[in-house]
Amino acid sequence: MFPDHTPESAPPAARPAMAATAKKFGRVPSAVARLATSPELLNGFLKLNSIFESATLPALDREVLIMTVAARNGCHLCVAMHTATLHGLSAPPELVSALRAQSSLPSPRLEALRRFVLTVLDTTGDVPPADLAAFTDAGYTTRNALEVVLGIGTYTLSTFANRLTGAPLDEAFAAHEWHAA
Repeated sequence: MFPDHTPESAPPAARPAMAATAKKFGRVPSAVARLATSPELLNGFLKLNSIFESATLPALDREVLIMTVAARNGCHLCVAMHTATLHGLSAPPELVSALRAQSSLPSPRLEALRRFVLTVLDTTGDVPPADLAAFTDAGYTTRNALEVVLGIGTYTLSTFANRLTGAPLDEAFAAHEWHAA
C-alpha cells in the first residue's frame, strides 16, 4: 500500500530529504522510501532526529533510549538499524543483547536510563518523584529527563510510521535482524 519512492517518484517536498539521506548512506533506506509518501512526516522525523542528536545525552545513551523505544514498540527495522549503530559505537555485546531482549542492562547507569524511558512511556510523562530521583541519582540531569521525552517522541514517530508502512529490513542490516517476542 505504501510505495517505495525514489527521489524521482516522491512528492517534491520529500525529494531534498531523500537526496540528503542517499548522500549520507549511499542509498535510500526502505523506511525513508516509504515515509516519503508524507513529506511532512519524513521531514519532521529527520528534523527531530537532528535535534535529538544534538542533545546533551551521550551517543551511547541516546542509542539505549532508541533501542528501548524500538523494542518496546516492536519495530524490527529500528532495532536492526540501531543494533548496527551500537556496534559502530563499540558498545559491549552484553549491552546490545540485553537491549534486544528487553532485559536489564549490565551498566547500572544505562539501566537507570532504560527504566526511566519505560516509566515515562508507561506513565505518559506523569513520572513519580521517586522514579525521577532514581534517574537523577544515576548521574542524569533534569535537562536529560526532558531530552528523554524528546527522544521518545522522535522514535515513537519513527517506530509507528515504520510499522504502519511495513518498511522491510534493508539488506545492509540483515545481520542484525530482530523480531518482537
